[in-house]
Amino acid sequence: MLRVGITGGIGSGKSALTDWLSQKGIVIVDADLASRVIVAPGQPALAEIADTFGREYIRSNGQLNRGALRELVFTDYNKRQKLEAITHPRIQEEIWRQMSTADSAYVVLSSPLLLESGQSSMVDLSVVVDVPESTQLERTMTRDNNARKLVKGIMAAQLDRNTRISRADIVIDNSGSLDEFYQRGEVLHQTLLARASKH
Repeated sequence: MLRVGITGGIGSGKSALTDWLSQKGIVIVDADLASRVIVAPGQPALAEIADTFGREYIRSNGQLNRGALRELVFTDYNKRQKLEAITHPRIQEEIWRQMSTADSAYVVLSSPLLLESGQSSMVDLSVVVDVPESTQLERTMTRDNNARKLVKGIMAAQLDRNTRISRADIVIDNSGSLDEFYQRGEVLHQTLLARASKH
């Protein structure tokens, strides 16, 4: 099966594209959801996070306090490296498990860190949803009600825009209207269906 990675900087519209492809019947494996599965209560990664960063990052109901941990690791590179060492191998296992059971014309791996985390080696081609960095910042602050500093920290942890574009097989521009974006999505979908039939 053709495996397609879709990524983009925070606020680029990656999720809008994958939601739209899902409505077309394409199986979407979401790396963010996989990252939640592996830190669910009772999972080894959650215990390791508590041991490494402290029990204060676990809520009283046993769930990971993702917001607090995010603020910690996006302002401290070494701590982010420690967290990624715990989570990335387990996330990749979970992604492989989900992709191997997909039953659509092609399967999509949706991942904000597709190019940074080595997940691009799990797919046949990489699609980048692209907008200017100023648009990323404004959209994310509006959507998530996040402080500018936190959003800039998240953006700094991701590849810069030019590097992301240079490593993409296909780039989808999302700086226009939603209608224009979905028209580009339709072209992408037809291109991927054609590739999948020859794969």
